[in-house]
Amino acid sequence: MKKLQSFLVCIILLITAHQTIGQKVYQWRGDNRDGVYNENNLIKSWPEKGPELLWFNEDIGRGYAAPVVTNDKLLINGEADSTSYLFAFDLKGKLLWKTPNGKEYYGQGFSASYPGSRSTPTVVGDLVYATSGHGRLACFEVATGKEKWAVNMVRDLDGIENEFGYSESPLIDGDDLFCTPGGANKNVVALNRFTGKTTWTSKALGDTTSFSSPIMISLPGRKIFANISRHYIFGLDAKSGELLWSQKLENFKYEGEHCSTPLFTDGFLYYIVEDENGNGAVKLEISPDGKNIKEMWRNKNATNAMGGYLKIGNHLFTTTNKKKLICIDATTGNIVDSLSSTKGSLIYAGNLFYCYNETGVVKLIKFENSKFAEISKFKVEKGTKEHFSHPVIANGTMYIRHGRALMAYDIQEK
Repeated sequence: MKKLQSFLVCIILLITAHQTIGQKVYQWRGDNRDGVYNENNLIKSWPEKGPELLWFNEDIGRGYAAPVVTNDKLLINGEADSTSYLFAFDLKGKLLWKTPNGKEYYGQGFSASYPGSRSTPTVVGDLVYATSGHGRLACFEVATGKEKWAVNMVRDLDGIENEFGYSESPLIDGDDLFCTPGGANKNVVALNRFTGKTTWTSKALGDTTSFSSPIMISLPGRKIFANISRHYIFGLDAKSGELLWSQKLENFKYEGEHCSTPLFTDGFLYYIVEDENGNGAVKLEISPDGKNIKEMWRNKNATNAMGGYLKIGNHLFTTTNKKKLICIDATTGNIVDSLSSTKGSLIYAGNLFYCYNETGVVKLIKFENSKFAEISKFKVEKGTKEHFSHPVIANGTMYIRHGRALMAYDIQEK
């Protein structure tokens, strides 16, 4: 009988472990944090006034944070009366709950012009993880909004808040949550995502944070946490926090903004930053054991502050500070084609590009035979302040945040 009980316990533990490992992660810029949304049957062009607006809400608080969308809920951060709130909606726009997450970033001096939320929540199973601009990182129940645990990256993890607050979206891998407090000694920290207890801390390079969200690189022999800090791109062993490699950002521009998440595919790591005449777009090869990097090419004319970039086939796509959407040959680093009057956040779904321009215009663009062609466009009329948020596509719907306003557009082919 005891043997049977032991056997049953082992089976239950194995099933539980499998479920934990296999759980879908809903997160910043899609399944792989690469801006590609695996949606099918989307309309190929829009009416003059844009796709149908299914619903909108103008009371999500101030901020630039994009939503995260699961099979039945949308979650988004926003600031109201200097408090950070996590909002949960059903997919018809009904508010299910909202819960506070400490003080939200408000800014001082020049930075006070950009108050509000900056981070996208991360959802795994029945838990959601959210970060305020002041670095309060908390875990909540998806169903109710009840707080499970919280840590403050400045007070509890010796972090250093940068001049525009914390913008990092929580990274989850298995039972671990990774964050970048940016302190001299506890620069990157791994936490148990169920308890908030520290798994390891890493000094890394002791550099202050930028506004980038990290990625997890999976190699045959190890996993690597990769992120961009204020002066470096770097990689840590995900099990121990050991610094494996780094590259210093050349000709560092103090007011430069490093907001776009690195991108890894087929053994190569790509990153694009704003520093002109130094970095631009860079391709790095990571050795099979993950311990070394080798620069393959760099294009100093391809600079991007916060709009993100995409790797589709053998091409890299991004918008630039010169208000152009460009295509880069991923083998050579040379620019293949460009489309003028296009600067903003860029995502991809159904073989088409979606660009939410910083002027508030949303463009639908195709790329065929090495040439761009604009298909449709419309203007976002609701909301205020800057058009900085990244669009999200899920379940045939495109979601766009503009300040206090959140809009849901029907882009499903009928």
